[in-house]
Amino acid sequence: MNGGVSCGFSEEVINLTRGPLGLGFNIVGGMDQPYIANDSGIYVSRIKEDGAAALDGRLQEGDKILAVNGRDLKNLLHMDAVELFRNAGCNVSLKVQHRLQPQNGAAGHRGDGEPGDIPLAVILVPGLILAITAVWAFLRYRQRM
Repeated sequence: MNGGVSCGFSEEVINLTRGPLGLGFNIVGGMDQPYIANDSGIYVSRIKEDGAAALDGRLQEGDKILAVNGRDLKNLLHMDAVELFRNAGCNVSLKVQHRLQPQNGAAGHRGDGEPGDIPLAVILVPGLILAITAVWAFLRYRQRM
């Protein structure tokens, strides 16, 4: 082994049911608006909270969408891709290419979360302390009345 970092791709078919928020994600890219140099592909730019894609959990920001309901997205203008998604119907099949995270032994491992995820305890502990302090202050105030 050469000890190098490997980075590859995996493909997956994701079936989503359009909800009140549509499919629940935004796209970038296209022949007229390449997101990545020399690549006219369509990419997921944002997953909307509580949308169909977020609830499903498999589609990620940065994923490349290869096909919608079997229709290849190669060589499309951005607006043509947007229209394809808008007219895809209620049940939509997405062929998606995920970028695999680099693997480089223990140093490359960040746990189950994504890079940049904030551990839950970092949010909960200060929030809990703040809530307890607020309740204590309220009760003290009520005693003085």
